[in-house]
Amino acid sequence: MSLRKLSAKRSRRDVAAEGTSAGPEFDSHRFRSTEHQQRFEAIKGWSFHRERRVQLRDNEYTDFQEEIARRRWTSLVTPMAKFDPEIVLEFFANAWPTEEGERDMR
Repeated sequence: MSLRKLSAKRSRRDVAAEGTSAGPEFDSHRFRSTEHQQRFEAIKGWSFHRERRVQLRDNEYTDFQEEIARRRWTSLVTPMAKFDPEIVLEFFANAWPTEEGERDMR
């Protein structure tokens, strides 16, 4: 065999390694599908702006404050002090519809 043909041949190990380097292995514990995991990789560079905290005085917008209390939304309308951006990105990636018209928000 000539030198030229030997250099063009690839071993099975080279071909197998080439197939696995295409992307990260699917993580079924974090993502609903490979499409959702790819969406996560695409949005990984997003930055976040913290929610602005609004403090209402006791005599301001009393109807609004009463409705929040009636619905027991006090903890919902209070922004968290800390959050993990990776978990937020994971949520957005999994909520992204993979097909037109799909609205499955698991």
